[in-house]
Amino acid sequence: QVQLVESGGGLVQAGGSLRLSCAASGRTFSNYAMGWFRQAPGKEREFVATILSRSGGSTYYANSVKGRFTISRDNAKIMVYLQMNMLKPEDTAVYYCAAALSPSIRVRESDYDFWGQGTQVTVSS
Repeated sequence: QVQLVESGGGLVQAGGSLRLSCAASGRTFSNYAMGWFRQAPGKEREFVATILSRSGGSTYYANSVKGRFTISRDNAKIMVYLQMNMLKPEDTAVYYCAAALSPSIRVRESDYDFWGQGTQVTVSS
């Protein structure tokens, strides 16, 4: 069982930066691939980024955030981060942290076993 709590959301101007954090509980955190998803108003939740626990911490990003967002994790602190730079108004959404018991890259919602409650990110133009 893994419990996830996101923080770090807020209001930022276009071009600015935010760093989201996800605090996880559970002794088996290192077995999980971790991901970030987001859901904008009136839209379905979409994949943003993921990071493996093993395989050198391989990462994978949605094309819409590649080069602007960076996902990282600290297994010792049981934390996952999403550094978001060069933010755009279209990045406005509720951002969710998720955990998947998987050794490989996963980009579908259905692949993830545990979810946080989400944190709001609003980017003004």
